Amino acid sequence: MAQASRPARPFAEACAASPGGGASASANGPISVVTGATSGIGAETALGLGRLGGTVILVARNADKGHRFASRVARSIGTGKAHLVVADLSSRAEIRSAAEEILRLVPWVDVLVNNAGAYFGRRETSTDGIEMNLALNHLAPFGLTLRLMGALTRSPAARVVNVASDAHRTATLDLDDVQSTRRYDRLEAYARSKLANVLFTNGLARRLQGTRVTANAVHPGVVATNLGGNNGWMKTRVRNLLRRSMLSPAEGARTSLYVATAPELNGVSGRYFSACKEKRASDASYDVEAAARLWELSEELSGVRWRDVVT
Repeated sequence: MAQASRPARPFAEACAASPGGGASASANGPISVVTGATSGIGAETALGLGRLGGTVILVARNADKGHRFASRVARSIGTGKAHLVVADLSSRAEIRSAAEEILRLVPWVDVLVNNAGAYFGRRETSTDGIEMNLALNHLAPFGLTLRLMGALTRSPAARVVNVASDAHRTATLDLDDVQSTRRYDRLEAYARSKLANVLFTNGLARRLQGTRVTANAVHPGVVATNLGGNNGWMKTRVRNLLRRSMLSPAEGARTSLYVATAPELNGVSGRYFSACKEKRASDASYDVEAAARLWELSEELSGVRWRDVVT
């Protein structure tokens, strides 16, 4: 007996089946960088951008897995190229090294999709001693984006896409304890890091006014990925039971691809997208004072400052 196909979901139906061509800087397709690019939403985003041709740079932590997937992306590109940059983006030093390697590989960047992220069931710290939700989910896109700002501004029309989450709607920032040293709640810490993504996006968009670079945030939907898969067998089992109601990674990548490539979004910046449509983010994400304080703290913790990358 043939297995019935899974019905399409309204979330996925709102998005185009394939990316457009709005971000291409040449007839050969865009130069794109995707973090967390070897599994889940990041992998599908890299494949989608690869189908446009051009060059795709995959930033991933696992070298063996990364090389195998880079070969797959290269086959999807055809005449273009795929490169792997190996980096643990929770590390300040490796973010800096990754940016330097990207700058050696390409003359500019047309699309930067900050997709890498994780959910931590218990409080962990990075090699720099920074709480991991903050280090990987927020400081990594902050630091990498700023370090690539020169390459982004050399593009005729560059786009930064930050993969956030509607989880940010439940969060408020505690900037006096941004590393959750007094109390760690795994859901709260993750939601705060996603709120930081949106605040960073809005702050970046304000700083980019008058340039040819735009910055937007996206909610991919509730996607069946390995997010949080390192947090114990019971949580993994529960997540697997819920997969039937979740989007596939390919469906989850559609909003990232739409925001990265849709021609109608040329010049659109500082917005939040879900299901390939602009939505209002949480009230807390539009707090300009909180965004300014977070930006200052992020510069201190990431070791890279805006004034140093725009002068």
